[in-house]
Amino acid sequence: MKISIYNDWDHIPKAEAEGQEELCLSYEGEYRKGDIIDISGLVPGRFYVVRIDQVMAPSIVYITKSEVLYPIPFYALKENINPLAFSGCRHTVYIKEAQSYEVNVYRNLSENTFDQHSEAAVFPHASANIETRGESVFAAQNAINGNIAHGSHGEWPYESWGINRDPKAEFRLDFGRPVNIQEIWIYERCDFPHDNWWTEGTITFSTGRTVALPLEKRPDGSAQKFSVTENNVTFLTLSRLIQAEDPSPFPALTQIKVFGHEAVEYKF
Repeated sequence: MKISIYNDWDHIPKAEAEGQEELCLSYEGEYRKGDIIDISGLVPGRFYVVRIDQVMAPSIVYITKSEVLYPIPFYALKENINPLAFSGCRHTVYIKEAQSYEVNVYRNLSENTFDQHSEAAVFPHASANIETRGESVFAAQNAINGNIAHGSHGEWPYESWGINRDPKAEFRLDFGRPVNIQEIWIYERCDFPHDNWWTEGTITFSTGRTVALPLEKRPDGSAQKFSVTENNVTFLTLSRLIQAEDPSPFPALTQIKVFGHEAVEYKF
C-alpha cells in the first residue's frame, strides 16, 4: 500500500509512505487548495480501516478498486466536517487491512466517515436524487458519518441530508457487497420549530422487499429503532417520506444506522 499527498496541478509528492498490512503517513505542512490524498496499492474487493485525518473517526470500508483519491475539502466543501480536520501544519493519514474479528461481527454496516460525494468504489456509500441546493451541509453522506448532534442545522456538527422541500426525495445506501440486516435506526433532525418531521418513510431493499417505517417527532433527537430482517442486501433506499402537518417545510435526516452481519464470512 502507498499513501501520497500531492497537488493536482503538478503531482509532485509533498509526502509519501509505503507499507504492507498497516500504514500511517505523517505530513508536516499546511494543506493547500488542490491537494489530494492518494491511497494506492489496494486489493480490490477487500476491507480496510481508514482514518483520513487525525480528528476524524476511523471507518471499516469495503473498497472495490486499487486506488482511491481524496481531494482535501476547502471553503463550502468543508462546512459539513469538523473545522479542525485538515487544518494546521501536522497531519496523519492511516490505513490498515481489516481483520476478520473486525468485519465478521454484528456491527453498524452503514457508517463511513471516509465517504465522498463522487466516489462510488468505497462502501458504504450514500447518495440521493435530491440534496438541498447542492450544499455539503445537506449532502447524503452526512447521514452515514456517525454524527448524531442535534439542536440546529447547517454547518458541522449539525450537518444532515436535506431534501430541498421535495416530496420525491430518495436516499440510497450502497453496501458494495451482500449483507444481512437485522435492525435500522433513524435519526430525524430536530431543530424545532425550524424543522418539520416525517411521520412515515419506506425502506426498499435491493431484494425488492419494502417496509414502511412509522416515524414520530423526537425533540431529543434520539434514534427511532426498527427490527427489520432482510438478507443478501446490496443496497437500500429510504423514500416515500410523509411530512407532518406542520408549518415548517424542512424535515431532514441526521443519521441512518443499519446493523447486521456480512452475508458471507470473510477470511483474511
